[in-house]
Amino acid sequence: MSVWFEGDGDIGCDIEQVKRSFEDLGAHYFGVVGRMPGLTSVSLVEQGPDSVTIRTNEGLMQRTNIVLRSEADRVVVELDEAYQAGSKVHTTAHFQDEFVASGGGVRHRTVISGVEASGVLGFFYRTFGRANTGKAFLASYKAHLEQQGV
Repeated sequence: MSVWFEGDGDIGCDIEQVKRSFEDLGAHYFGVVGRMPGLTSVSLVEQGPDSVTIRTNEGLMQRTNIVLRSEADRVVVELDEAYQAGSKVHTTAHFQDEFVASGGGVRHRTVISGVEASGVLGFFYRTFGRANTGKAFLASYKAHLEQQGV
């Protein structure tokens, strides 16, 4: 699976806050996705033990096969995402997020791979959307986790 985006950043919380956030997958991903730029409406449709479905003003996001590995100073989460944005664009991708205790905070690394997107708009998304999308996810995680720790 080819890497589409890879980036990292620091989050002002501790690793225990990250672990607590992932205890409720629905609330966690609702909080993260709700902070993505351009999304004016976000609602949790359904959640299971390893899946979450979220409706946004752009479409329907399904995050499935969520696997969480937690260690004393590290959390790794992997998942598959399918996002139907209107009738024009359907994307699929694999996400891996790693959170590692670092000094007084957490170092977050995200890798998005295997991105597929249909149609002409999908072509533009695959070609030009990687930096904006990846950086938006990093910023959304940071905002969500730091706000939860307050």
